[in-house]
Amino acid sequence: MATHQIRHQPVTLLQAAEASPTLSQLAQRAQDSQARLTLVRSSLPPALRTQVKAGPLQDGQWCLLAPTPAAAAKLRQCVPALLAQLGSHGQGVQSIRIKVSAG
Repeated sequence: MATHQIRHQPVTLLQAAEASPTLSQLAQRAQDSQARLTLVRSSLPPALRTQVKAGPLQDGQWCLLAPTPAAAAKLRQCVPALLAQLGSHGQGVQSIRIKVSAG
């Protein structure tokens, strides 16, 4: 009797995401979130430009991650300008939520 061996070929994360509808949607939302951050980065205070991270984008709400509570407070002051900039580029969201990242 012949034995068949199954060979598993490694795939990249991108290939796995594209093969799964759920992962594909998640990857697309992550890319959309990162694109929005790239779009508004110049509107952030210079000290925060490299510190702020793109968080989840879901149901019209976008989350930005700040490294410290003080940075989050400063970022909250920028929300109206960020919303306006996103809207002027057709990338509008209903709201922006700011969270302090855990690490």
